[in-house]
Amino acid sequence: MSCRTFACLALTLVLAGCAAEKEKQKKKDVAEKKQEQSQKVAEDPAFMAFLGRLRIALANKDHAALTSMMTADFGYRWDTPPVGDDVFTYWDLNESWPLLGKVLREKFVAHGSYMVAPAAVATDPAFHGFRAGMRMLNGSWKFAYFVPSESTAPQ
Repeated sequence: MSCRTFACLALTLVLAGCAAEKEKQKKKDVAEKKQEQSQKVAEDPAFMAFLGRLRIALANKDHAALTSMMTADFGYRWDTPPVGDDVFTYWDLNESWPLLGKVLREKFVAHGSYMVAPAAVATDPAFHGFRAGMRMLNGSWKFAYFVPSESTAPQ
């Protein structure tokens, strides 16, 4: 009787271990698939072309081109902007143009429905520093935001 009980317990432990291992493998497979998808999007010719045009518009401080590449609700500050304030004035006053150029040269990765840079934004919830986000809108890439960490935002 005790041998049968021992065998049942041993079998239960083995099967539980197999189930836990299968679950770990599933999670690993999902993470690898997300990584592959992120890499595919980051290397997507349409995204790369958009990013190239954005970098050129930024280098030229071409407000019209930049505006056409931004979402209508482009995020550039955490507080409510004063009446008459716009993103380009804000970037001028806070000397953000070089920082934006630096962030746009970082590697972009998928994070939710956005492509974000630097890549640490996607993995570190406490990321400290400036970040940029792009998203697909009606079949076209758009520049959605460029903001600092809330705690380091200019006042």
